[in-house]
Formats: sequence, structure tokens, C-alpha cells
Amino acid sequence: MKENNIINNTSWAFNLDQINTYAFWEDFLSKDECDKIIKIAKNQKIIKGKVFGNTKNVRKSNITWLYPNEELDWLFRKITDVVTNLNERFYKFDLYGIVEGLQFTNYKAPGGKYDKHVDRGFNRGIRKLSISIQLTDSKEYEGGELKLYEASTPTVMNKKQGTLILFPSFILHEVTPVTKGERNSLVTWITGKNFK
Repeated sequence: MKENNIINNTSWAFNLDQINTYAFWEDFLSKDECDKIIKIAKNQKIIKGKVFGNTKNVRKSNITWLYPNEELDWLFRKITDVVTNLNERFYKFDLYGIVEGLQFTNYKAPGGKYDKHVDRGFNRGIRKLSISIQLTDSKEYEGGELKLYEASTPTVMNKKQGTLILFPSFILHEVTPVTKGERNSLVTWITGKNFK
């Protein structure tokens, strides 16, 4: 007798999960725009990147913050337009905006890194989408891969200079150690109302 392998399902979903693990916009910034941002950031006070909580050796990078002003309003406008476009196509989250500024992050060899983490945290601002923008030409450094984890095997993100990567802030991710040169990036978080 042939075995019946049909499994009866007692539920019917009204909607299917349409939230993508990541989206990207290649050539979001030109080489000249990347170089301009790096110059602006490096002319500011650079500090050691820290991690919330009681963690050690999780992060090795230097940072500074960039905010809207006459020199950078064009960048915030550009980010707004692209994120709005990608959110509508890949997430449909209810978003508010960028409330923390842009974090310029510098990872230097040997060992500049940020171990596995998520960008959201209990009892903190409601980060819904995370952004990473590649500022350094990938030929100028080795290592420093941005990896996203949806399972045990990560997805390695595009390292092309000027690429914007967008992903939900609850996705586990890391920046692997830089083994040669230095990697510069911009990161920020798009906030919104509570998920429901």
C-alpha cells in the first residue's frame, strides 16, 4: 500500500512574509562623493567605537558622527530618496527617519572588526532598518566583509565602493577583521513606530 505523505494544515495565512534579508543600491555614491565624505569625517574628532553593554573585544574601530548641515544635506537627501524607494519595494515598514546621524566608521588592519551583533536593543530607540555604505575602494583593503546571517552560513555583501546595503536591524551581522589596509564606511539606522 502506498503511504500518504500529505500533511493537513489547519491554518491559512492572510498575508505572506515579504520582508527581505537585505536590499542594495549599487553606485549609490560616486568615487568623488566617497572621497569627499572620508575627507570631511577625518577632519573631525575621531573616537574609539564602543558597544552598549558589558562586552569586551567585540569591536575594534574608530568613529565620528556626521549630521545634516550645508556641507552634507545633499547626502541625507540622497539617503532619504533611496531608502524610501527600497523600503517600499522590499520592506514596507512604517518609518520615521534618521534620528542618530551618520556614523563614519574606520576599520584598520590588523584586526579592525565588529563581531556578530544586531542593531536593535531593548528599551532603546526603535531601529527598523540598518544602512551600510561602502566608502573605500575594495582594492585598497583585504578582509572587512560585511556578512549577514539568516542561517549558519552568512551572505557576504557587495564591497564595491559607493554601494548602499539596507537590511532589517534585527538581522545578525558582522564586519570581519581587516587584514590589510583600511575600510571606511557610513552606517545609520532608520527608526519608526513599534512593530505590530
